[in-house]
Amino acid sequence: MAAKLNVQSFPRPPRLEKISRHLRITYLGKEIADTRDAYWVLETHHPPTYYLPRASVNLALTPTGRSTICEWKGSATYYRAALGDGASVANRIWSYESPTAAFEVIRGYLSFYAGAPWECFVDGERVEPLPGDFYGGWVTSDIEGIVKGRLGNLDPTV
Repeated sequence: MAAKLNVQSFPRPPRLEKISRHLRITYLGKEIADTRDAYWVLETHHPPTYYLPRASVNLALTPTGRSTICEWKGSATYYRAALGDGASVANRIWSYESPTAAFEVIRGYLSFYAGAPWECFVDGERVEPLPGDFYGGWVTSDIEGIVKGRLGNLDPTV
């Protein structure tokens, strides 16, 4: 069993780390992403947010025009993903195309909200989506502590 990671001990500002964990994403049983060459961002009260190299993702992506700002990473670009058979989903994948200097290494890397319409896996374990669909953290059995999300950007009561 992996060592427990307590989100309350994660740093602020967030820490960016290269990882070798096996990340997979499937849609209706078909693999749409697979890598052991990703980064994660660890931030207080957030389960890890994973950033996958674009080359590891097998989806046609088109920017949607949606943008959000992270005080640490910069402006995020969101995408519409073509899922096949005419199906698509919007604003469930994002990247930082012009990140701040501290996050330059994830320029163009893609991050996915866990949960519908796909399933995300870390080292073979199916990920639970972060509550509230506000942040993109992936919850696995090695995550403990009180996470943000249910109340949007409000800090949880510790």
